[in-house]
Amino acid sequence: MEKVKEIYTNLFHNYREVLRMNASEAIDARRDEAFALFSEVGFPSDKDEKYRYCNLDEALKVDYGMNLYRMGIPAHPDDVFRCDVPSLSTRLYFIVNDLFYPSKKAVSLPEGVLCGSLNTLLKEHPEIGSFYDRLRGEDNDGLAAMNTAFVQDGFLLYVPKGVCIDKPLQLIQMFQGDIDILANRRLLIILEEGAEANLMVCDHAITSARYMSDQVTEIYVGKGANLQYYELEMTHDKTTRVANTYVSMSSDASLLMNSIGLENGLTRNNVYLRFEGRGASADLSGLELMSRNQFADNHVLVDHAVEGCSSNQLYKYVLDDAAHGVFGGKVLVRKGAQQTAAYQSNANMVGSQQARMHSLPQLEIYADDVKCSHGSATGHIDEDAMFYMRQRGLDEGEARMLLKFAFTSDVVERIHFTPLQDRIKMLIGKRFKGELSKCHDCKICP
Repeated sequence: MEKVKEIYTNLFHNYREVLRMNASEAIDARRDEAFALFSEVGFPSDKDEKYRYCNLDEALKVDYGMNLYRMGIPAHPDDVFRCDVPSLSTRLYFIVNDLFYPSKKAVSLPEGVLCGSLNTLLKEHPEIGSFYDRLRGEDNDGLAAMNTAFVQDGFLLYVPKGVCIDKPLQLIQMFQGDIDILANRRLLIILEEGAEANLMVCDHAITSARYMSDQVTEIYVGKGANLQYYELEMTHDKTTRVANTYVSMSSDASLLMNSIGLENGLTRNNVYLRFEGRGASADLSGLELMSRNQFADNHVLVDHAVEGCSSNQLYKYVLDDAAHGVFGGKVLVRKGAQQTAAYQSNANMVGSQQARMHSLPQLEIYADDVKCSHGSATGHIDEDAMFYMRQRGLDEGEARMLLKFAFTSDVVERIHFTPLQDRIKMLIGKRFKGELSKCHDCKICP
């Protein structure tokens, strides 16, 4: 991978001034330090323990285009995106490749809330710049460092103290273009003390080119704040998604994070969550539905650095054909983090002899007054259950689909936004039937 690294090294040096153009001070000030880290550690490889089963070599060797001059697309995403899901009333925002597009429709938000282009809002509100790259800066992931070196825009949500956004926000991230594209996507989410918000982030691919998303998300959940954060991936087999998500939890804060993968190529999700104040709680869950040669790897670290916090993880995979899944989950309870409650579960349903699943749950505990557990189970469809359902008139395909659907239910039930939960159930049903899901009158979903 040294040759590939050299390509991006030369690109950075040759276009450093282009990257500086129109960039906010906060974004540009972090580039050189991040690039120095990238130069030192390079791209992740399967020689790194945490990337042991995730080989990115083929994806990184693609000759991607990168939109360094911030050229827009001919049509505004509002003109091609339609979503008429019943009761799914959200405020819509768009990122095409890695460029933010404000909605054409007027969006009303409570006073003091900032929501929109990361670059623009950091220019207009430089005081928020102190949050940017603070959490990523503690990690040495090469792709996260590369993102910081090359990123030009993204999405920012800032909710001031005590403000509740009653209507969910929806960020649609699209890949569009006839050439292979690498997009550096950046999300910064800040909830001050007592704030509340629901955010849905949906990944789509419009055309069939090869795409790679190098995404970094930083989330700050302030004292007593409440955030519901949902991710949905529905792309295609030639898409690579590497997402590094960093979360800081203050005292009495609450986080619900739910990630659903319906269609993908190669996906690697890294989640690093740290409890900074006592009394906080986090509920993390994920579901991956894979077939063909699809690959998904969820790597989760929950760091209980203070006492009196609770975390709950539930990740499930359904694998058919030659799909490959990986779950690497670790709960770290530091010395002095007494009265910790931490639970971790990974369950996987393997539907063929060619499918593979690697599960690596871990507990690392340095306190004695704790309640912690973890577990992992991987197996095939229960033949007794199959026999029971076949006796009641279902054919084999219907029986298998219903058992798979039932297997996913506890992850979907963790979606607290009812219209979204209903929508996900419908999409999962279509996925198991082998149908290409599509919103009525939507020109984006395949």
